[in-house]
Amino acid sequence: MNSKCYCTDWSRVAVLLASVLALPSVAAALTLDEALRLAENNAPSLTAQAAKLQAASSAAIPAGELPDPKLLLGVQNYPIGGPDRWSIDQDFMTMQMVGVMQEVPNRDKRRARIAVAEAAVDRAAAEGRVERLNVRQATALAWISSYSVERKTALFQDFYKENRLLSDAVRAQIAGGRAQPADAVTPKQEAAQLAEQQDDLVRQRAQARAALKRWIGPAANDEPTGGLPQWPVDTSRYSHKLQHHPALAAFTPMTREAEAKVREAEAEKQSDWSWELDYQRRGREFGDMVSVQFSWDLPLFPDSRQNPKIAAKHAKLNQLEAEREALTREHTEQLEADLADYKRLNRAVQRSQNSLVPLAKEKVGLTMASYRAGKGDLAAVVTARRELIEARLKQIDVEERRALTNARLYFNYGDASQ
Repeated sequence: MNSKCYCTDWSRVAVLLASVLALPSVAAALTLDEALRLAENNAPSLTAQAAKLQAASSAAIPAGELPDPKLLLGVQNYPIGGPDRWSIDQDFMTMQMVGVMQEVPNRDKRRARIAVAEAAVDRAAAEGRVERLNVRQATALAWISSYSVERKTALFQDFYKENRLLSDAVRAQIAGGRAQPADAVTPKQEAAQLAEQQDDLVRQRAQARAALKRWIGPAANDEPTGGLPQWPVDTSRYSHKLQHHPALAAFTPMTREAEAKVREAEAEKQSDWSWELDYQRRGREFGDMVSVQFSWDLPLFPDSRQNPKIAAKHAKLNQLEAEREALTREHTEQLEADLADYKRLNRAVQRSQNSLVPLAKEKVGLTMASYRAGKGDLAAVVTARRELIEARLKQIDVEERRALTNARLYFNYGDASQ
C-alpha cells in the first residue's frame, strides 16, 4: 500500500513538472532604467576609468616626497703602485667607505609636483564623469533603437492580418464576377513584399541588440519595454548647463595640471642640492674618518636647457585653452542644432499622429469600399494600403528620431545625476 502511494506521488510530481516545462518561455523585460543601471555596473570603460582614478590617487601620495636616499659603498685611495700596492690596509690613505647621500629638489619644484599630482587626480575623476555620461547616453540611444525595431516588428502582425482580409475580399470579388482571376496574385505579392520588409527588420534587430549588448552584455537579448522616454526640454536651462558640461568641465583640472607643469619647468632654474655623509675606515694603526659634503646644481645655461622646456609647457597650456574654446563652440552648435531638430521632429510626430496616419487609414477604407462595390480597381487599394504601411512605419521612425534627439539633449544638459 505504501509502495502504491509512493508511486502515485511521484507520478503527480512528474505530471506537474512536465506541465511546467511545457509552458511557453517568457522573455524578460528590459526597461530603459534597468539598461542604464546595467551599463553603469558592467561597462568595461567605466571600470577602466575607475582604475585610472585609483592609479592617479596612488601616484599622488609620493608626489612631494624627497627622492630615496642612496647608500654609498667603496674604497678610496687604493694603492696600485709602490711597496703597499694591492693592499687595502697598509697605506694610511687607503679607506673603506660607507655613506649615505640624499638629493633635495628645491621647494618650488616639490610644490609644483604636488600640484601636478593633485590635478591629475581631479582630471581622472572628470574623465570618469565624461565616460559615465557617454556610457549612459550610448546605452539610452541603443535601447531606443532596439525598442523602435520591436515596435515595427509588432506592426507586421496587423499587416499580415489585413493582407489575409484583402485576399478574402479579392476571392469574393472573383467569385462574384466583379474581378479578374489574375487579381488573386496581388495579395500574395503584397505578402511577399511584407516578408521582405520583415527580413530587413530582423537585420535591424540584430544590429540594435548588438549595439546594446556592447554596454549591458547578454541582457540586451531581453525584450525592451516601458515606452519611449520623454524628458522635458528646457532651452534656457540647457544653455546655462552648457558651460558645466562634463567634457568642458574636464578642462579645469587639465588646465591646472598644465599650469603646475609650467611652474615645475620654471623651478628648474633654481638649484637642487644634496648632502652626503661618509664614514671612512682605515687600517688599525690609523684613525677612522668622517666626511660631510654638499652639492648644488648650477643652471648656468637656461637659454638652451630650461627656457625651451618652459616654452613647451606654455605652448601646451595655450593648446588646452584653444581646445576648450573649440569644444565649447562645437557643443553650442550641437545644442542649437539638436533643439531645432527636436522642434521639427515634434511637429512631425504630431502631423503623423493627427493627419498622415488617419488620412492613410481613411483612404484605405474608401478605396476598399469602392472595390467591394465594384466601382474601383484593385491597384488603387494596393497603393492605398502601401501608403498606410509606410505611414505607420514612418510614424515609428519620427518618434524614434525625436526620442534619440531628446536623449542627447537630456544626457548632455539635463541629467541631474551628472
